[in-house]
Amino acid sequence: MSDFSVVCNWYMKLAYRPEIDGLRAIAVSAVILYHAQITILGHQTFKGGFIGVDIFFVISGYLITSIILKELIITGSFSFKYFYERRARRILPALIFVSLISFIFAWKYLLPSSLIEYSKSILFSIAFTSNFYFYFEGLNYGTDEALLKPFLHTWSLSIEEQFYIFFPITIFLVIRYFKKLLPFFILIIILASLFYSNHISNRDIDLNFYMIQSRIWELMAGVILSYYETKNLRKNNKFIHNQFFTLLGFILIILSFIYFNEETRHPSFYTLIPVIGVCLIIWFAKKNEIITKFLSSKILVGTGLISYSLYLWHYPIFAFGRIKGLEPSNFDKIEWLVLTFSLSIISYYLVERNFRNKIFNRKNFLIIISFSLIFLILININLLNKINNISQNNF
Repeated sequence: MSDFSVVCNWYMKLAYRPEIDGLRAIAVSAVILYHAQITILGHQTFKGGFIGVDIFFVISGYLITSIILKELIITGSFSFKYFYERRARRILPALIFVSLISFIFAWKYLLPSSLIEYSKSILFSIAFTSNFYFYFEGLNYGTDEALLKPFLHTWSLSIEEQFYIFFPITIFLVIRYFKKLLPFFILIIILASLFYSNHISNRDIDLNFYMIQSRIWELMAGVILSYYETKNLRKNNKFIHNQFFTLLGFILIILSFIYFNEETRHPSFYTLIPVIGVCLIIWFAKKNEIITKFLSSKILVGTGLISYSLYLWHYPIFAFGRIKGLEPSNFDKIEWLVLTFSLSIISYYLVERNFRNKIFNRKNFLIIISFSLIFLILININLLNKINNISQNNF
């Protein structure tokens, strides 16, 4: 058995929590409905659906830290090589696949100026820096213009990947040299980031929205949950306590979807409401409880499993749909939703699962991904050069 297989088997032994996939399903569904902007009797549903991204941040912080800390505890070491390989297998194939397919529609539907913006966003997204790109372009997330940018949604993916790149190294060094200070280190980052985000939430809305320094407290909220879980503090509390706190957490999340809107200062102290809700569910969820059973239902777990593909596909589909149709009806939007789920299921089984499993060994994986990235970069650079040359000749 290869070293990679050994590590994969070790990861698989980590306790699987289906309710977390259910939370993913709730999060991605809220984001999709928010971006679809389906109206009922003139009222837009899920105005606070953008909070779904914050749910993803908390879950990501929790799961990534669980992997790191449990590997350190069980094996006494941590393999950066396998960690980053797994992240690459998880993120890159589907992202590249969606980027390549969307390029065809961008070429067909976008005007030259929009095509330039599109190609730049692709290049920045595969470098996990699209949050910087959209911020410096001055693009406000909540505007009608933003709905026409096919890869705007990759800003959150960039934040997560920036976290994945730097956090394992940081926490490994803290544990190696300042182990006793680890909880204080986590707490200081949470407080500093939270107070910073609240401070600038009405001063520089776009900086606050797009940048990791305003978001890392949400990821670290998941980190601190994982830390105390490894200390065996997450024990079986009284059944009634677990029922109450998971229900409370779920209510906080749903209320955020309903009552948050574009005018809400976000992220800020207000964002504590859904973040605490997610934390309560992750910490108190146990088998045979109402909320846990609901989140562990087959339809939600299934949706959670394809949530990454759903997130990647929905925004370009909606953007191109709006560019093509300008004023889409609710029926058009339902068609987009059907197409999103259909392509996501195909993408999950055809791309995600194949690259995450053992079908491709490390060498073949690196060859395929490297070739695909180079091809994607070259066609976008070539497109930018052609448009610039045409513009100069016309001038």
